[in-house]
Amino acid sequence: MRIEHVAMYVNDMEAAKDFFVKYFNAKTSEKYHNFRSGFSSYFLTFDGGSRLEIMQRPTMSDPPKGTYRTGFHHIAICVGGGSSVDAMVKRIQEDGYKVVSGARWTGDNLYEAVVNDHEGNEIEIIAEPGGKK
Repeated sequence: MRIEHVAMYVNDMEAAKDFFVKYFNAKTSEKYHNFRSGFSSYFLTFDGGSRLEIMQRPTMSDPPKGTYRTGFHHIAICVGGGSSVDAMVKRIQEDGYKVVSGARWTGDNLYEAVVNDHEGNEIEIIAEPGGKK
């Protein structure tokens, strides 16, 4: 078995799509829109086949996103080696996004950093597990 895709509601689908395309080379589907319900979505496909569905509808709520809450916490995207993590974090930070946690080795031996996207969602940028910096 495998997870086919993960989905998340966003306020600004175009900005979300552009973020994942620009930084993570996601390939995007055509925009789907249901005129009856107002629901819209894009499927973003990453190298290796994993997919993220970004969705929007007119009746969404948007409570504050506390760091420690129930539900999904972050999306982790592997970008290759440690130097790729460093370069990605630098690029994202230079474009004005918040770096939540700079690149570091974790206790479970992953080299990772955490940034916020345009809506405050946490994106974990990691090196290949067991890889060298």
